[in-house]
Amino acid sequence: MNEISKSFSLESWKKTILFLSMAGMFAGLLVSRWTLSFALIVFVVVSIVHKDILVQLRTFFASPVLWSMSILFALPFISGLWSTDVSHWLQILRIKLPLLLLPVSFAGIKDFNFKDWEKIAFSFLAVMWLGIAASFWNYLQHAGAIHAGYLEAHTMETPLNNDHVRFSLLVTIAVVTATFLLIQKNNGYKASVRFFLWVTLAVFILYLHVLAVRTGLICFYVGLLIYFISLFAGRENKISRLMLLLFIVAMPVLSYFIFPTFKNRIAYLKYDFSLVRQNVLRAGSNDGDRIFSIEAGWYLMEQHPITGVGFGDLKNEMAKFYEINYPTAAQSDRILPSSEWMIHGASTGWPGLIIFSLALFVPFAIKRPRENILWILLNIFMACSYLFDIGLEVQYGVWMHAFVLLWWYKWLDRS
Repeated sequence: MNEISKSFSLESWKKTILFLSMAGMFAGLLVSRWTLSFALIVFVVVSIVHKDILVQLRTFFASPVLWSMSILFALPFISGLWSTDVSHWLQILRIKLPLLLLPVSFAGIKDFNFKDWEKIAFSFLAVMWLGIAASFWNYLQHAGAIHAGYLEAHTMETPLNNDHVRFSLLVTIAVVTATFLLIQKNNGYKASVRFFLWVTLAVFILYLHVLAVRTGLICFYVGLLIYFISLFAGRENKISRLMLLLFIVAMPVLSYFIFPTFKNRIAYLKYDFSLVRQNVLRAGSNDGDRIFSIEAGWYLMEQHPITGVGFGDLKNEMAKFYEINYPTAAQSDRILPSSEWMIHGASTGWPGLIIFSLALFVPFAIKRPRENILWILLNIFMACSYLFDIGLEVQYGVWMHAFVLLWWYKWLDRS
């Protein structure tokens, strides 16, 4: 009897620590990178340091979603064989390590039920509310300057150390999360909870349009369009379809006339693209920098089609390309290829690019017991964001890809 009680107590404490560490990771998005890292380390240690680790590893290798995510760590790891800048290569591996550790960790989480993951979801929404409130408050204090800044590729301040690209994507994920909670049948929510979720949806969607960052907005509207298309396969009535279609069309139009940030962002994008069409690389040009960086990445992949230049040497090889082809470009404009696909192509050649693509598309072949459309949407959001962004090269982006997808994978699996 004492052994049973001891075991129960140990499992109970482990579950509590895992929950608190996940909540700590959410808090780290607002507080500091150190808080996020510390909470992640606690989560990993508690998840993998136990006597049944071999059983956990078998579970990891038996799940395509888990091992395919770790391929995103394996590719840069293997490229170390032909990377001469070992110091930079090790720095990249440190950033990408959660892509290996979190899938292994989640393979061992078996005691969380649907309600437990639901609590994680509400914790996530609460943190997003705090982040959005802080961002909105700063916007209201400096509205004039912020509006002018949107005409020069600047945005309003956001959490994640002002990483507005990743934060906009997180807001879109929060919208999907609130939607999932609302559509659960027999969830037993009080009227006040449902009201909170509806307000959350309204405020978060409003914030996406005030923030006016393309990554979040593109993912949001892609999600709406896919959901609209899915309605035709279901039994939803024509009125629901029509209302959603009107919303999809009306929201960006209204945003242009209502929100100065949205309107100024459109104006800047038109100006920036005009420079791109003229093949002009102007200092601080957002889209111009991205286009030219992708051009550089493609050139490196053409020169090293089988192996690429290696993740460790990509930064140095890009510097050489800019020095030869765009010697007048400012250092701040000499960025890495602004696409994860191009990052992997330039670093690991065509084989690495193909493997990277396959790893991203594995989750689409996995059916969750319920709400498969939301699982598909989350993976589409990640894949779309990598077309013109390098989220897997920064701490917040790596954490988002690994934790958010694995959290939802377990949540839907337990629903």
